[in-house]
Amino acid sequence: MTDSTIPTAQLGATGPTVGVQGLGCMGMSFAYGPTDAQASRATLERALELGVTLYDTADAYGQGENEKFLSPFFKAHRDEVVIATKFALAIPPDDPTRRIIRNDPPYIRQAVEASLKRLDVDAIDLYYMHRRDVNVPIEESVGTMAELVREGKVKHLGLSEVTAAELRAAQAVHPIAAVQSEWSLFSRDIEAQVVPAARELGVALVPYSPLGRGFLTGSFTNADKDLTADDFRRQQPRFTGDNAAANAALLEPVRTVAEAHGVSLGQIALAWVQQQTTVHDLPVIPIPGTRKPGRVEENAAATGIELTKEELELLEPIAGQVAGDRYADMRFSSAGRE
Repeated sequence: MTDSTIPTAQLGATGPTVGVQGLGCMGMSFAYGPTDAQASRATLERALELGVTLYDTADAYGQGENEKFLSPFFKAHRDEVVIATKFALAIPPDDPTRRIIRNDPPYIRQAVEASLKRLDVDAIDLYYMHRRDVNVPIEESVGTMAELVREGKVKHLGLSEVTAAELRAAQAVHPIAAVQSEWSLFSRDIEAQVVPAARELGVALVPYSPLGRGFLTGSFTNADKDLTADDFRRQQPRFTGDNAAANAALLEPVRTVAEAHGVSLGQIALAWVQQQTTVHDLPVIPIPGTRKPGRVEENAAATGIELTKEELELLEPIAGQVAGDRYADMRFSSAGRE
C-alpha cells in the first residue's frame, strides 16, 4: 500500500487523538510462540509511518519484558506515539507461572512505578486496569488511578473487561478515556451493555483480538495441530478439538465478502470492527497485533474498506454460532459478570 496515513479519532471525550487503528504489541515478546525482535522493531516503525500511533502493552506480557522491548522505540518517537500499558495481573512470588488479580491501591502504585521504569518515560499516556478484582471496590481502585493523573505519572485512564455497571461507577470517580475488551466477528458480548454505556458516557472502545487471535485470518484452523506448544491459544476452547472445526466453517461468509472486495479475510474482519464506530456511534480503535511489517500494512489498509448493508447482514449471524468460550475461565471477562 502507499504511505498515506490512516484517519484519526479521539479516544473518548477526554482522551488523546490517535490513528483509528492501534497496534497490539503483546506478541512481540509473549504468548504467540517464537519471536523475531528485528522484524518486530521494523513493524513498529512501519506502523508509525502509516499513522498508527496507539501502542498497547502491559506489565504482564513477558513479566515486563514487553515494556522493556518497546522502550527504545517509544523514546525515539516520544512525541509521536501514545503509550498504553496496564496493571492488575500480579505474579505470586512462590509460583511464577500463575497470575493473580490485584486492584488494591498499594499494588497500583507499585505497578505504575515499575512500568515507568521499564518504559523509561516520565508519564504513561493511557493506563488501564487490566482485569477486575471484585473484592476491591472499583471506586477505590480508580480513585488511586486518578491520584496518579494528578501526580503527573499518568495522563489518561482506561479499563479492560469491565461491565457496564463497573464502567459507570468508575466514570463517577474520574473520566475514563477508553474501555478495552475483546470485540470481533467471533466475540460480540459487549454490544449488549458495555457498548451502550460507553457511548452514553463518552468513552472509546479499544477492541483487542479483533482478528479472533488470528483465527479470522485463516492462518490456523486448529491450535493443537497448527501452533507451537508455547502458544497460549492452545488453552482457548474455541480454537481446539471439535470447536475449532466448527468455527473454521463459519469463515465462509467472511471469505465471500473478501473475494468480492479483492482483499484478505483478515481485512474484512478488521473492516467490520472499524465500521462499528458508525453502527454504534462511538469511537472504536481496534488494536490488531502483528510482528510483521507487511501484515501491519495489510491491517492499516482495512481502514479504507467500507462494507455494504448487505455484507454486514451476511456477517451478522457468525458470532451467535461460535462454539466454545473465548477463555477457559470466563469469570475474569466482562461477559462472565454481566
